[in-house]
Amino acid sequence: MADYKIVFTGPVGAGKTTAIASLSDIPPIGTDEAATDMTRERKPRTTVAMDYGLMKIADHERLHLYGTPGQERFDFMWDILTEGGIGLVLMLDNSRKHPQQDVDFFVTAFRDYIAKTQMVVGVTRMDTHPAPGVSFYHRCLAAHGLNPAVFEVDARRREDVGTLVKALLHSLDPGLRP
Repeated sequence: MADYKIVFTGPVGAGKTTAIASLSDIPPIGTDEAATDMTRERKPRTTVAMDYGLMKIADHERLHLYGTPGQERFDFMWDILTEGGIGLVLMLDNSRKHPQQDVDFFVTAFRDYIAKTQMVVGVTRMDTHPAPGVSFYHRCLAAHGLNPAVFEVDARRREDVGTLVKALLHSLDPGLRP
């Protein structure tokens, strides 16, 4: 059995927990607790340690899905969760006031991990907040010397999140067929 690990990260409310739940072939494991700080304004509960799901990708291959907490105060978990991972899915919420700050913050925080692996970006809530568009995120990432695939996604839709994972796997091994 071959096991691989990818990590989902991004700001609070970007859809990390939902994305993992939409892909997981097992009931996902989460560590949500009541939000006690400004996070309450976005949602009543927040991930404090990690989310975990498991996806079967072939007869003898499994993909372990780990989600980081979005709050910086839990950043000590980020290094723990990225250990042994093969790639990063950066989830961004298009309804946030300063999306470029989110890009800058998470690309900087995960810079070393991104340098060793690959990354794709999923932008949520573009259905309700169409601006800025995907090209905006390409420009923000290019300012960091990065050119990952960027997709508009609905984290509730397995097909959308599956496209992110396929793109990540393809960036790791271009010979893979979707």
